[in-house]
Amino acid sequence: MHTTRRVFMMTVAAGGATLATGARAQAKLDEKDPQAIALGYFADATKVDTKKYPKYAAGQVCTNCALYQGKPTDAWGGCPLFAGKQVAGKGWCSAWAKKAG
Repeated sequence: MHTTRRVFMMTVAAGGATLATGARAQAKLDEKDPQAIALGYFADATKVDTKKYPKYAAGQVCTNCALYQGKPTDAWGGCPLFAGKQVAGKGWCSAWAKKAG
């Protein structure tokens, strides 16, 4: 009986650690990240250099991009272009595409 209890407690502890690791929030994308630089990502779309990125138009932000995986009201959300990292809802990159609807 004592062994069973010990195994149970170790199982619970290991399960809790796994759950905590899985629930950890994704890192926020840094503008200096190589992938971010390659795609011209800005965490604040109002700071986009329109001479360097003429495709940018006022009002284009991650939350209204077809690739954004968060809710329109989320400050940060996922993007398949930056796997494992979250982009700013008010951000922008050169891959921006208008969300349908």
